[in-house]
Amino acid sequence: MRLLVTGGAGFIGSNFVHHVVEHTDHHVTVLDKLTYAGNRASLDGLPEDRVAFVQGDIADAAVVDTLVADADAVVHYAAESHNDNSLDDPRPFLDTNIIGTYTLLEAARRHDVRFHHISTDEVYGDLELDDPERFTEKTPYNPSSPYSSTKAGSDLLVRAWVRSFGVRATISNCSNNYGPYQHIEKFIPRQITNVIRGIRPKLYGKGENVRDWIHADDHSSAVLTILEKGEIGQTYLIGADGEQNNKDVVELILELMGQPRDAYDHVADRPGHDLRYAIDSTRLRTELGWQPKYRDFRSGLAATIEWYRDNEAWWAPAKDATEAFYASKGQ
Repeated sequence: MRLLVTGGAGFIGSNFVHHVVEHTDHHVTVLDKLTYAGNRASLDGLPEDRVAFVQGDIADAAVVDTLVADADAVVHYAAESHNDNSLDDPRPFLDTNIIGTYTLLEAARRHDVRFHHISTDEVYGDLELDDPERFTEKTPYNPSSPYSSTKAGSDLLVRAWVRSFGVRATISNCSNNYGPYQHIEKFIPRQITNVIRGIRPKLYGKGENVRDWIHADDHSSAVLTILEKGEIGQTYLIGADGEQNNKDVVELILELMGQPRDAYDHVADRPGHDLRYAIDSTRLRTELGWQPKYRDFRSGLAATIEWYRDNEAWWAPAKDATEAFYASKGQ
């Protein structure tokens, strides 16, 4: 197939492009605006006869229409995705996550192109720490930040375009990703790169908040499975049973990097910080036969630490500015 991958120079999108090149014969065109979260270097080394790159905005209808018309399928990763940034300035999240998704859907509708929409478990809000339940495809939406609200809105647009206009689309909502090529503003790579630089890691509040971690390569294999086998109009939740609280994650990073487990500092908690996410991926596993490769969080985290150790040239240019931004906020 000819795939158009939006946001393919970002963290999860670039991992998907690498996965597609390694495991299929598909041709990929990446459309990425290259905001601070996109990095052209994340696609370095990929074969030029298999991967093309276009710098552009998913809200630019002319650019989008030309690229969608030449594709067999669109895999839509592009999004503004940082909760803290959405609290400071919600507008870019509306422009990209809502208007950008609308623009892509209209192009897919005009050209009858298969569409897969990447979303997040944050659209469901959060669960209590002692709640035995997990999110399923039937969990009501209850977003709590401008980021998660705009992702919820984009999900609903996809559903409406399937029902009203017959767009051949599927949706996946995934738990928190970790792995190579993740911007150092995010939780796990920020702590890893802090330790490498000799900076004490920072932990919001008591660190009791729970996330359901999945390696980006497992997310990629799940998306490819849905693209190839998923039922049009359906939503699939992607998770690898990787629940960990933030305190345990920081302490495991320190242990794996040869530091005392308590060598970190607490900072004020984030406003509206969701308590717990947990994914039930039964439908994906039973109906489509998908299984994660990285079932052991410790080994996956160790591999991620090794990648950041080996690729300082990739993340170093953004490190000082990121830490200066957090220092200005006391974080």
